[in-house]
Amino acid sequence: MVQRGRSSGHYHFYPRVIEPGSGADDLEWVEACGLGTVYSTTVVRTRPPAEPHNVVLVELDEGPRMMSRVEGIEPADVTIGMRVRARITSDDELHFIVFNPA
Repeated sequence: MVQRGRSSGHYHFYPRVIEPGSGADDLEWVEACGLGTVYSTTVVRTRPPAEPHNVVLVELDEGPRMMSRVEGIEPADVTIGMRVRARITSDDELHFIVFNPA
């Protein structure tokens, strides 16, 4: 789900109370298509035994960008322009959005 201004049709991420720029308070939650494109990526290399992981900025097809990670491939294989699909995962009691190659 992502927020959209009813009057403007613009999508927004992160969740807000009023629309940036216009100040309109007619925001609604709509279902996102779940697809996006990697806008930026980096590999975080940590000390063993921790495995390297990536951090990406994904531009959703609706327009907003969000930070996350791409799973299912090696961190160094994630490239700018790669199409990805969102999914919700959990770690203990936390739920968050990650992406897989589309």
